[in-house]
Amino acid sequence: MTAIALPTHAEDAFWFPGRWIGGLSLILGPLLLLTAALLRIRFHFFFDTQLAAYADHPALITSAYSCFVVGCMFTWPGIVTLARAIGQTHPVLATWGGMFAIMGLIGRVFHGGIDHLAFQLVNVQSLEAATAAVRDSYQVFHVVRYFNGMMMIGWPVLALGAWRAGLFGWPRALALASMMFLPLGTLKGTRWESPWLLLGLCVAFIPFGVKVLRTGPPPSRTVIWWGVGFVSVEVLIVTLSVLFPEIMKH
Repeated sequence: MTAIALPTHAEDAFWFPGRWIGGLSLILGPLLLLTAALLRIRFHFFFDTQLAAYADHPALITSAYSCFVVGCMFTWPGIVTLARAIGQTHPVLATWGGMFAIMGLIGRVFHGGIDHLAFQLVNVQSLEAATAAVRDSYQVFHVVRYFNGMMMIGWPVLALGAWRAGLFGWPRALALASMMFLPLGTLKGTRWESPWLLLGLCVAFIPFGVKVLRTGPPPSRTVIWWGVGFVSVEVLIVTLSVLFPEIMKH
């Protein structure tokens, strides 16, 4: 496991994103994505029902879509960490699988921005106007659409690399590869298979994340203080944004 989590030439050499960020990403990212799917599981997955669900349950749907976007943002360091481990023996699979999987997460965050705007149309106009706007613009051009194939194929390539590198057995590799079937696009809610696919991601990533965290020494005092500082500043900014939204606009 030392050869997986740390450079082979020096145990104390720096690598990005590092053992702690990479390990936590492998654990937290999949859990957030699974939480998002479960929060909106009661509603039909297509856009019109998703908008209607937001009109009736704005806090619930906002929480679900927020968890999904944050889950994507938190998962990419874990993919970098896994690709790095794969790359020690299978660099080609690590390079293409890691790059395409991260592209998929970026694409989902892009769609998350569209989703957010559509939900705000429900607030500032009406459910009917928002539904019509999404329906009439559903097939319009955006460049991200042309990378959908790469976004989907990244997961099985990464899974093949993890299996060939001996990091995953075939059940976990298949669980990771199945992520290619997770619905992709604007206002895609939870289909019947989505929780199972995301549970497979948890099965694939979380044990590996735990192993990454357990390999090597505990974080130094400097690392801990920097982490506490960054988290504290972010909590302060979020708190001020909620309590004083007008001030934070300037």
